Parts: sequence; C-alpha cells; structure tokens
Amino acid sequence: MSFGQSVKYCFSHYADFTGRASRSEFWWWYLFYAIVVGIPYIIAYILLLAGQPAGDMYGNKDLVFPVGSVIVYVIAGLLALALFIPYLAVSCRRLHDRGMSGWLNLLLIVPCANLVVFVFWLLPGTPGPNQYGEGPVRA
Repeated sequence: MSFGQSVKYCFSHYADFTGRASRSEFWWWYLFYAIVVGIPYIIAYILLLAGQPAGDMYGNKDLVFPVGSVIVYVIAGLLALALFIPYLAVSCRRLHDRGMSGWLNLLLIVPCANLVVFVFWLLPGTPGPNQYGEGPVRA
C-alpha cells in the first residue's frame, strides 16, 4: 500500500476498529500523522523561541509571548484531535493483524509498556485469516 492509498483508506475508515491493517498501511498513516501534527508544533516552538526578552522602564524583563505561536499551537492541537480517532483505529487494526486485541493500545499510556506495543506494530501479521477477519492486502 502506498502513502496516498494508506491515507485515503484511513480517512475512508475513519472510526472503523474492525478488520486488519498491514504494516505498510499503518506506518504510512503514522508518518502522515507525525508530519501533519508534528510540523505545526515545531513551527509554534520556533515562534515561541523567537520571543525576545523585553524590559520595561523599571528593569523588569518579561518574555514577549508571540501570539502566532499560540495560534499555531491551537491549530496543531485541533489537528491532533481530529486525527486521533483514525490513528487509534488503524493502530487497533494493526494489532488485529497480529491476532491481538486492540485494547492493547491502552499500554501506550504506560511509560515503559508502550515499547511493547511498538514492537507489536513492527512484527509481521499472521498469515491467512484470523479471528479478526481476512488478511489485509499486502503490497
């Protein structure tokens, strides 16, 4: 599955937690998610660093907080929120491809256990059908 096919498929199955997802589908979506959400956060951070200390007539120095960074942070947060459900759905389908429950995604909030889920995402899926359906198209 290519980058464009993966993004299109994940948007068309926005909240579909059933079925299975191939590694390529999951990792292309993960890259898309990281780019769409990560780049605005980087831009906002750069805008925040661009704020210069300013002093008033009494010698107090306050950081001038760039309004642009707040706007970009809000946009990035809204993008992350909008893409969270399809991200969760495709990660659930990826675990289904391994024959595991999608509830294992809850391990992502546990500090060291999230590495276990990451390894499960990396491993190949079970060949043939499993309890979650037919295998995904592997391209």
